[in-house]
Amino acid sequence: MGFLTNLLGHLGIKQGEPVDWDELEATLWQADLGSGVVASMMAQLREKKGTFDATTVLETTRDVVGSLLPEQAIPLQPSTQGPIVIFLVGANGTGKTTSAAKLAHYLKKRGSSVLLAAADTFRAAAIGQLQSWGERLGIEVVASQYGADPAALCHDAFMKAQRLHADFLICDTAGRLANKSNLMQELAKIKRTVAKLDSSAPHHVLFVTDTTTGSNAVMQAKEFHTAIGLTGLILTKMDGAGKGGVAVAIAREIGVTPLFLGSGESIEDLVLFERKSFLTHLI
Repeated sequence: MGFLTNLLGHLGIKQGEPVDWDELEATLWQADLGSGVVASMMAQLREKKGTFDATTVLETTRDVVGSLLPEQAIPLQPSTQGPIVIFLVGANGTGKTTSAAKLAHYLKKRGSSVLLAAADTFRAAAIGQLQSWGERLGIEVVASQYGADPAALCHDAFMKAQRLHADFLICDTAGRLANKSNLMQELAKIKRTVAKLDSSAPHHVLFVTDTTTGSNAVMQAKEFHTAIGLTGLILTKMDGAGKGGVAVAIAREIGVTPLFLGSGESIEDLVLFERKSFLTHLI
């Protein structure tokens, strides 16, 4: 049983009985769907009038979410033209470094060669964590000393990926708050540096956010999208208290949808997004 079904069960909406619209709206807000999605759902529900019950709410949710999210994410594909460059970006503490390792493992299991770049040079722990993952997975990690220029490191990592004919280069960038303009400018600099080597790079910029962040993640996604241009989402902690509705809110606001869902600490806990399983979790 999904998050929203449980909430509505407590709300006790029954066929033919008056609906407390304020209470229903507050319940929908708890799913982190965002103001735009909730407003759209409330408008549709008010039109249904006499045929209203909990099933109607769930069906309306499925319709609205289904219109915003793809049936299935398109798998990452290698290229014959050189390494596919993937940036992982987001705020601190969302699980970027672990997600970088999980993604590298995911791609390697599917027959691709992968190189990792420890571009979070402002946290020695992040460099060490990624190197540790690399050793366990048998995947090379390009790293530098603490405090090094992350743009220069990504430049060197791309050159190495090119020499090794690697299929993918995954750059684990530093966590940063979207309202820190100097840090966002630095991220744009990393992008420009890589683009000088390959005008189409980075090919994917994935915003990593955990499902417990709620509405703050929408604001962060907007700022990152403005600064660097997001292409997809990685939702982490899908096994925790988060609902996942934030993905729907982000999709509505900037048109960027989930690519992967992460759960747990195991290296295997990363799956390609599928709307059906996502709806089972949310609804």
